[in-house]
Amino acid sequence: MIRLVNLNKSFKSQQVLRDLNLTIPSGQTTVIIGRSGGGKSVLLKHIMGLIRPDSGEVWIDREELNRLKERELYRVRKRFGMLFQEGALFDSMSVGENVAFPLREHKKMSHHEIEKVVAEKLALVGLSNIEEKMPSELSGGMRKRVALARAIALDPDILLFDEPTTGLDPIMTASIDRLITETQKRFQLTCVVISHDIQSVFRIAHHIAMLYEGKIIEEGTPEVFRQSSNKIVQDFLLGRISENAT
Repeated sequence: MIRLVNLNKSFKSQQVLRDLNLTIPSGQTTVIIGRSGGGKSVLLKHIMGLIRPDSGEVWIDREELNRLKERELYRVRKRFGMLFQEGALFDSMSVGENVAFPLREHKKMSHHEIEKVVAEKLALVGLSNIEEKMPSELSGGMRKRVALARAIALDPDILLFDEPTTGLDPIMTASIDRLITETQKRFQLTCVVISHDIQSVFRIAHHIAMLYEGKIIEEGTPEVFRQSSNKIVQDFLLGRISENAT
């Protein structure tokens, strides 16, 4: 479903992506790991077409994003759901209004139809009957769940997660991981997750890719990563300072 071919991207003098190649399997969860500031979020924005590469190609199915005009990109982006690192809920809106936001923006639905979809999506993430609550009344884990309900409101094919368990305790992290896994299975979604939490990575991933110095240096199943002979990969998984680290 998603293919990145010879992707290059620089910001001023800093090259973030270097001839990067990656194929993301359809209907599975791919987790991208790597050091902080290494370009993972930049990579995610390329997949959504929010950033255009200096060179290279981004394919979503049979469409190459760099060849699309803004209106066509807008159509492709509607296939995506996105869960941002902090949830990115609108603090001035209730929970129900937050989940309803993409429906009001992109669908022609009656008020009753929107309310029904909002209730369904909140129930899917285990949060029934909280539509009237404000984000400030919720715990960190509940905010993430509401953000996930909003991300799946438009029934996307592809779901992107930017550090979904940041700031959560181990129990809530395991709960969010289980929710990601259940959501992916239920809807057969293609999920792309950025994560630093190694335990979380091995719980949710079908496929893992490691980004290092702008390139994918290892990719494969969790078992491939556990048995990797690449010292940089093993140092990262074990939390060791690599001799190659800068």
